Amino acid sequence: MAQHPQPDPVSVGQESVWDYPRPPRVERVDQRVVIRFGGKVIVDTADVVRVLETSHPPVYYLPIADFADGSLVPATGGSFCEFKGGARYFDVRSGETVAQRAAWNYPSPSAGYEMLAERVAVYARPMDSCEVGGETVVPQPGGFYGGWITSAIVGPFKGGPGSMGW
Repeated sequence: MAQHPQPDPVSVGQESVWDYPRPPRVERVDQRVVIRFGGKVIVDTADVVRVLETSHPPVYYLPIADFADGSLVPATGGSFCEFKGGARYFDVRSGETVAQRAAWNYPSPSAGYEMLAERVAVYARPMDSCEVGGETVVPQPGGFYGGWITSAIVGPFKGGPGSMGW
């Protein structure tokens, strides 16, 4: 197993992903999230929860019902999280613009994660922009994880080269 990196220094008003728990914790967030895709706002909501897990920036889950009609289209395949359970994927659409398998949810989440059942998370990288509290996020490194990095979060973050064993 790879050695854990030295956590980055934390300033006032910041959180370190190295203080997040494992197994992950789900918590409500008192911030507005806005996602733009294909030149349009596909979701703008203040009904937000996030999942916090050691070494990962938060993953934000938003009510499926708050997304613009037709913007989430069921996609093929799935995956399994040892904590949250079985995930299904969605293509994200806005007009003629499509990001394949760019969103996911846990329709029947494991015990302790029930709050995620009617919510969806979105990969930030293929979107025009994703904002938390008015700040545009940076996608978590790598192509597998879906965390969103803001100025309130410090790492280093899992997902980049050499981080697989963290």
